[in-house]
Amino acid sequence: MRRIAVFCGSKMGNDAAFAEVARQLGHELAHRNIELVYGGGGIGLMGVVANASLEKGGRVIGVIPEKLYEMEVAHMGLTELYHVKTMHERKVLMADLSDGFIAMPGGIGTLEEITEVMTWAQIGYHTKPCAFLNVNGYFNQLFSFFDHMEKQGLLYLPLHEQAIIEESVELLMEKMLLHIRWPAHF
Repeated sequence: MRRIAVFCGSKMGNDAAFAEVARQLGHELAHRNIELVYGGGGIGLMGVVANASLEKGGRVIGVIPEKLYEMEVAHMGLTELYHVKTMHERKVLMADLSDGFIAMPGGIGTLEEITEVMTWAQIGYHTKPCAFLNVNGYFNQLFSFFDHMEKQGLLYLPLHEQAIIEESVELLMEKMLLHIRWPAHF
């Protein structure tokens, strides 16, 4: 099955555009018949992207660790909801289930999730595309830090070679689809 993991906040954030773009992304995934894989919460931007995909007939797979099951108010209306013990198990399962990864605005967890899958790609554990949906420049300071790491000689590849960066859902999806190696049965 064609699947993309989305990493995003369990909070809504202060910019209304975050939720609007999360809705757009959920709708776009459903429209393209791509299953959403995400953290399994029913709150914040996570809940928005999941609900948007579901309302357009999309399939949504959540992966939530025991500790966050109640904290993030697990979404009980998903196509599938996996319970795992730890955050590490969550990330491994999400990576295994997915053909690519998109980071939207979020906090430390979102940052950790996208950078971990980028690290895994860099050392050859997978060849799946990693992307940032840079809503209203949300990730600009992070990108500046990546530039700093590159200038200091500590990155193996510049950010633009490691990740797709777009502000538009449609453009991001077009670029993702060019880089994803879908399973052979599709």
